[in-house]
Amino acid sequence: MTSAKIRTAKREDAATILRLIRELAEFENLLDQVRAREADILRDGFGPTPRFECLLAELDGRAAGFALYFHNYSTFEGRAGLYLEDIYISPKARGAGLGQAMMARLAAIAVERNCARLDLWVLHWNPARAFYGKLGFGHMEDWLPYRLEGAGLRKLAGADKG
Repeated sequence: MTSAKIRTAKREDAATILRLIRELAEFENLLDQVRAREADILRDGFGPTPRFECLLAELDGRAAGFALYFHNYSTFEGRAGLYLEDIYISPKARGAGLGQAMMARLAAIAVERNCARLDLWVLHWNPARAFYGKLGFGHMEDWLPYRLEGAGLRKLAGADKG
């Protein structure tokens, strides 16, 4: 019989979280963009001022997935929300209910913390879009993501003179 468990990640899970991040990036064909190191995970997830929280999904005692999330804030609602940065289940563990269990746990965390909503982004080609729809997530067609990074970010900040 298979044993599945969702638990809060701990400091000693940093290397596992990074391994799963790399698996996710490989699945998305973005492995070359992963700059995170174990020290980054330790500092930002388990340091004095954590910037994210993480759940681990385990199947038969082995980490098989993760969900990394943090709070955002809705000015219209006047309340915090929960933003799911990444969720990933290893291919061998898919179909065991870990994704559904992890999403249910995230929803419970949001409700426990009086969050107005649970947000996530998903790549347009990702088959998980159907999974999110079945859970009740709605695709927000009126909102378009924008990003400023690298040299453009430094330039706007005035850090790049000239």
